[in-house]
Amino acid sequence: MENSTVTFRGLQSATVDDKGRLAVPKRFRDALQQVCQGQVVLTIDIHDACLLMYPMAVWQEIEAKLMAMPNLDPATRRVQRLILGHAVELEMDASGRVLLPELLRAHAQVEKELMLVGQGNKIEFWSADVWQAQRTAWIETTRAELSGDAIAASPLAGLSL
Repeated sequence: MENSTVTFRGLQSATVDDKGRLAVPKRFRDALQQVCQGQVVLTIDIHDACLLMYPMAVWQEIEAKLMAMPNLDPATRRVQRLILGHAVELEMDASGRVLLPELLRAHAQVEKELMLVGQGNKIEFWSADVWQAQRTAWIETTRAELSGDAIAASPLAGLSL
């Protein structure tokens, strides 16, 4: 029975083999099997050099929203072309592997080592090197933005961790 509610969280390193296959780490694999029987959609992120993996049911909601947008608007058409155009349906094999298409691997600069990042309803796939550089930059930027009086004007004001 399909259960469409699962939250992906945490970081997990992984490796792409010589054929471009990724063995999905067990905790993500188990959740994907539970929620969508291993049927997923992989597409590019239009903001960062990473890939986005969605369980099929979640993707279908996103796809419907994208297709309902007025495609006479040039910006909307660009987003539709990029996100929908790069979307690839994948199914995990019996070993929990998915084949990452070359075009998508190139977008994310993935060669061998990956970092998988749970982001609630999706999993981001990052080149390990790109992830580390971006993570460092985000930490530095966040520290600078949240220091002193800047925190009072931030949407993060009042967030206690």
